[in-house]
This record gives sequence, C-alpha cells and structure tokens, in this order.
Amino acid sequence: MKRAVAPSILCAVILFAVTAIAEAQQPGKSARIGYLDNSSAAGSLESLDDFRKQMTQFNWIEGKNLTIEYRYAEGKLDRLSKLAIELVALKVDLILVGSTSPALAAKKATSTIPIVMAVSTDPIEAGLIASLARPGGNITGVTGNIAPLSGKLLQVLVDAVPRMSRVGVLRHPGSDRLSLTETENAARALRVQLKILEARNRDELEDAFSATTKDYPRSLVILPSILFARNERRIADLSIRRRLPTIFWRRQFAEAGGLLAYGPSFPDLFRRMGVLAGKILNGTKPAELPVEQPTKHELVVNLMTAKQIGVTIPQSLLFRADKVIK
Repeated sequence: MKRAVAPSILCAVILFAVTAIAEAQQPGKSARIGYLDNSSAAGSLESLDDFRKQMTQFNWIEGKNLTIEYRYAEGKLDRLSKLAIELVALKVDLILVGSTSPALAAKKATSTIPIVMAVSTDPIEAGLIASLARPGGNITGVTGNIAPLSGKLLQVLVDAVPRMSRVGVLRHPGSDRLSLTETENAARALRVQLKILEARNRDELEDAFSATTKDYPRSLVILPSILFARNERRIADLSIRRRLPTIFWRRQFAEAGGLLAYGPSFPDLFRRMGVLAGKILNGTKPAELPVEQPTKHELVVNLMTAKQIGVTIPQSLLFRADKVIK
C-alpha cells in the first residue's frame, strides 16, 4: 500500500533541492592580490611562476578566481611608496612583496591588509616584524636569512680555489654589518686574509675591481646588497675581465656569468610564500603564521666562466653542486 507524502515534507524537499541548485550556480569565491617589487617584471618571472603553481594547491588560480595586480619600481626605490599606496587604494585582499624595500613600503601604506614577504635580510632588524615565531600585526612570510650565510660563501670559495691566502670582500657601506662580521669570523677559522672593498653605486664597482689588481686579492666574495643584486651581470663581467674567482649569494649571479653562487633557493621561498598566501586567503590571520626560514640552499658552478678565467674547480665541489653550467 502506497503512502501519500505529506505536503509539508514535499515542500521541504523541493525547497532544499532549489536551494542546493541555486548555491551550485553561484560564482565561487574570488580574490585580488597585489605584487610589489623593486625590480622589473622580467626579474621576478620565474619566482612568481613557483608562487602561482603553489597557489593552485589551494584552488587559487590566476585568471579564474584570482587576480594579481603587478607593480614594479624598475630599480627606482623612491617609487615604491606610491606603488604601495596604489595597491591599497585598489582594496586588494593581500600584498605580496619580493624584498625588504617593498616590504617596508607596504607596511607603511597599510596596517590592515595582510602582507606576505620574501626578504633576504633579517626582518626583525629591518623593523618589519616583532619576531619570527610571533610576527604580530599584518605581516608574515619567509626570510632568506642571508647575512649569517656570508661566512659560508667564503668557505665555498676556498673549497673552489684551494690554497688561497688573500681574498677580497666587496660590500656596500650601508649594508648589514652582520654579513661582514660572519665573513671575518670565517676568515680567521680558514686562516685567510681579507681585503675589504666598498662600492656605493654602479660607477664605484669599476674602482673596487681595479683595487683588486693593486692589492692582489686572489678571489672575491660579494656580500648581500640590493645594489649588487641589480648589477649581477656587470659584476660578473668585471670578475671575468680581471680573471677573478667570485661568489655571490644568488644563483642568478652564476647564471649571468659569475663563477659561483651559494644561497637560499628562491623558487622554494616563493613556493612557501604561496602556501602562506593560500592560508591567508582561506581565512588564517597573518599574525598566526610564523615567518619561515630557508630549508633548502643551492650551489651553482659556472664551468664556462672557470675555463675563461683559468680556474679548475675540484671534482669534490662539482659533486656537491645543485647546478653546473657547462
């Protein structure tokens, strides 16, 4: 015997079905983020690809439910404040920054919009966060922790060119003192004499390299600096011209013609930024996300440059390299 369905139950079933269909037809959640960098679009292309790929793991896809507003200072740091204000005016849901200077500009422009950073310097010393574990405020991200690595740069250079006794160190006078301190500590342990060279701008780079001829350092460590990062190819060319084995903390230096590069893996850092950004867009507060330090470092050796300057890289170092340019 069939039972009649009560009108109230039937209405409830119909209402539930209609509601479910309506919800399924509603457009999904979308977000807009800003990207602020002091370089150019070409300079950040590869790293941003790693960021975007990671964001897809959180179902945030550029061009589908994610819009990215790009702002580049093209090396003109005085433009960063204006560009940061532009992004705030667009009411973006999050601001992504690729280094310390744009991070500071973004922090000055807003205390409410979440900021995810990738900085090479100490973000605490730079005044960006209170601590790594508890950043506080609206900023989190990753740090390359470059300064403490400076002593390792000297160690790798000594491994690449054994039996050297005198090494040049190129630094910007306004850069972090910790980088130089770590290099000096490593030099004492390695029994290497250092010759400190300084360059305040692009024009002074030529003078610094000329001093290597006068004072006879046999190789050169390039300490972290925005100036040097923007002039990697110029520095690489000068080191080849002087037949000077040189090491820097970014792999782009070796790819531009420098002999050696050792430092944090920036593709890995930008992937971690993607994880943090994805969590924030999905509801986590930036103050609840500790600032992460690098877990992966990479060594790049340019054998083409080694041949040009007459250096034979030991096989033991080549075995350790993450990338060898031939």
